Amino acid sequence: MSNFVDYVRIHCTSGHGGAGSAHLNREKYVPKGGPDGGDGGRGGHIILKGDSHEWTLLPLRYTRHVKADRGKNGSKNQLTGAYGEDIYIEVPLGTIAKNEEGEIVAEILEHGQEIILKKGGKGGKGNEHFKSSTNQTPRYAQPGLPGEEGYVTFELKLLADVGLVGFPNAGKSTLLAAVSAAKPKIANYAFTTLTPNLGIVDYRNYKSFVMADIPGIIEGAAEGKGLGHRFLRHIERNSILLFLIPADSESHFEEFKILENELQQYNPELLDKDFIISVSKADLLDDELKAEIAKEFPENKQPIFFSAVTQEGLIELKDAIWKQLHG
Repeated sequence: MSNFVDYVRIHCTSGHGGAGSAHLNREKYVPKGGPDGGDGGRGGHIILKGDSHEWTLLPLRYTRHVKADRGKNGSKNQLTGAYGEDIYIEVPLGTIAKNEEGEIVAEILEHGQEIILKKGGKGGKGNEHFKSSTNQTPRYAQPGLPGEEGYVTFELKLLADVGLVGFPNAGKSTLLAAVSAAKPKIANYAFTTLTPNLGIVDYRNYKSFVMADIPGIIEGAAEGKGLGHRFLRHIERNSILLFLIPADSESHFEEFKILENELQQYNPELLDKDFIISVSKADLLDDELKAEIAKEFPENKQPIFFSAVTQEGLIELKDAIWKQLHG
């Protein structure tokens, strides 16, 4: 079973507020003691918290329900009831939470960031709040308010500087393995990569950036064919996109246009991102073939040729990526 989980749905219930107390002070030596009931405590919140050490929603996979404690009731001597204990749901950076209507209610982008998903119910007021000149011994108090409940959907969208976009077997996994310490599965058949892989790419002067190998796109991915929407969502969070067209493609520019169209169909805003076009497996090409392929592309979309196997062009590719990220 894969350790990478990027979608879970959990029923969340925050704690009910505690009831206020309607206590009357009847101590022997306190004349006209009157009402001294304390307030009820707030119910526990359900809180979403960012954890940079997590990279998957796997720990939540078998969590069906999350329920916070109710607040304690108020008591005599104007003592407020204890708050219900808050429940924390820790998620990787890049996680969004949606309510039952599909609206985004939270987005976690930083380590330690906290967002209340479901607020605990307020505690009820004790009877001492209701004392007045015309009612000096009120014998009633407020009940606590109920907590909030409902299903919450969590989706993880990988946070990476560079997202690799290409058909299956374009050489994305091979590139990631060549420029980082990531160990993606590599083989010569479609959809070798069934889960996204992240790698830290070392650059000059001890600098680095994060690259994401995202499972291959096929024509119709935007309609859900192949691995479809499940992985296209990860491209949304990448700062720039690196298109990989393999050297042995029958039509390099046409392949780029198909990939571009799939992103357009899924989310037109993706095409507003900076992108780089590259031709992988360049060790299969001589200078004459490279010149012919380059002619297929417009002047402002010239590809960078590289080979992850022979290391040809990798420095130039890293330079282009760094320039786009920090130019």
